Amino acid sequence: MSKISPDALLDAMKACAARTDAAIAAQLAPGRRPPRLVEAMQRAIFAGGKRMRPFLVQESARLFGIEGDGPLQVACALEAIHCYSLVHDDLPAMDDDDLRRGQPTLHKAYDEATAILAGDGLLTLAFGILTGPALKLPLSRKVKLVAALAGAAGIDGMVGGQMLDLTAEGRFDPKGRRPRPSVAGIRRIQQLKTGALIEFAVNSGAILAPRTSGDEKKALRLYGRNLGLAFQIRDDILDETGDAEAMGKALRKDAEAGKATFVGLLGLAGAEAELTRVSEEAKAALTQAFGPRAGMLNALIDFNAARET
Repeated sequence: MSKISPDALLDAMKACAARTDAAIAAQLAPGRRPPRLVEAMQRAIFAGGKRMRPFLVQESARLFGIEGDGPLQVACALEAIHCYSLVHDDLPAMDDDDLRRGQPTLHKAYDEATAILAGDGLLTLAFGILTGPALKLPLSRKVKLVAALAGAAGIDGMVGGQMLDLTAEGRFDPKGRRPRPSVAGIRRIQQLKTGALIEFAVNSGAILAPRTSGDEKKALRLYGRNLGLAFQIRDDILDETGDAEAMGKALRKDAEAGKATFVGLLGLAGAEAELTRVSEEAKAALTQAFGPRAGMLNALIDFNAARET
C-alpha cells in the first residue's frame, strides 16, 4: 500500500480548509443580522486552525465514495460547534485564556457578553446548517446527523467532559479538594471533552453513506476514539515541551491549575508510549476495514503524532 506523503496530506488539508471557509462564509453573510454579533462570530471561526474536523468529515465520507456538498455542509456544522466551544472555553469562568492562536481571545477582543452570544450563535448555526436546504439528504439521515452531533456536543459528550474536567480541578469542592487522578479517569474526560467531536467527524461518513457494513462502522468508531485520545495526548505533550510563540497560547497552564493530564500521570516518556499505542490501534482498525482507501486518514494519525502546534 503506497503511503501518503506529509506534503500530499497538507495539500489535501489546505484544500479542504479553503472549501470549508468559503461555505461557512456564505452562512455568515451579514444581511440584517446584528453587525457586532456577526463580526464576532466571523472572528471566532476564521481565527486560523487546521480545520482537522472538517477534513475528517470529508475524508470519512470519501471512504464510501461520497463527495461534494453533503460532507461539506456537515463539516461546516461541526466546525461551528468546535469554534463555539473554543470561545466559551476561553472565558474567565472556564480556562480564562487571553490568547488563542496568537490572537486575543474573543472576550478580550470584544467583551464577555459578546463572546458568549457569539458562541451561542455558532452553536445554533450548526443545527440550522444540518436541517437547511443546502444539505440535500433524506430526512431520516438528517435526523441521524442532528442526533449524533447533539450527542457529541452535549452532556453525553463535549459539555459533559468539560464539567468532569472542571470537577477534576476541585472547582466545586468547598475546600478545593481534587479527586485522585487515574489514567481511566483522564481517558474518560478526554474522550468526552476532546474526542467526542472527533468521533462524530469520523462516524459522519457512515451516516452520510446509503449503505455501510457493521465492520466498517466499528472500524470508524475505533479509529475516531483512538484519534481523539492521540490528539489530546499530543496536546498534553506540547503543553509541556512546546514553544508558546509557535503554539499561540500560554503553556503549562494545565499543570498550574492542577489539571490531571496524561503527562502529569504517566510522565513524558509514558505519554509518548501511550500516544504510539493509540495511534497504531487507530491505523490498524481502519486499514483492516478499508485497505488502501484509508491512506489519507492514516496519514493524519502520523501527522498528529509529529505536529508542533
